[in-house]
Amino acid sequence: MISVLPKKGHLLIAEPSTLGDFSFNRSVILLAEHNNEGSVGFILNKPLGYTINDLVPEIDASFKVYNGGPVEQDNLYFIHNIPTIIPGSVEIANGIYWGGDFETTKTLINKGDISKKNIRFFLGYSGWAINQLENELKENSWIITANNKKSELLSQSSQHFWKEKINELGGEYVLFSNAPSDPILN
Repeated sequence: MISVLPKKGHLLIAEPSTLGDFSFNRSVILLAEHNNEGSVGFILNKPLGYTINDLVPEIDASFKVYNGGPVEQDNLYFIHNIPTIIPGSVEIANGIYWGGDFETTKTLINKGDISKKNIRFFLGYSGWAINQLENELKENSWIITANNKKSELLSQSSQHFWKEKINELGGEYVLFSNAPSDPILN
């Protein structure tokens, strides 16, 4: 676990005590930006019932679309690990990039040059105003860890990602990794 301030490229892991919050309960978020104006991230482990083809019919691919967070859920965002072929990409950290030229991206997907291991799409994002994330960290809402998966993060299965990250923390967290997401169901 990292006990320093958050920075882009870190992962935010929802504390097991984060209950009743559909967006963030058992979430793992890639922090895509963190500066003195606020923070932006994308939830990595909350797939929606859509594929990219459902939302952008001219893309001939069935890549899953994820709930990126509760902000601007009518907008599509993407992260990827192939900046050399997607112009305009912005590096987050550790070989992960945010956005870039969408027309080029569509063409490359349709040609088969981009696979689901290279890119992840999100509806919406997670956002925090100035000092909001720091306050949530003081309230023990999040655990900050390094992204030890580097660019392979995109090929990580989302199904058990939160549990895996909680188990990596060890100690009392291991107990929570096997608890039901809703304690009432226990």
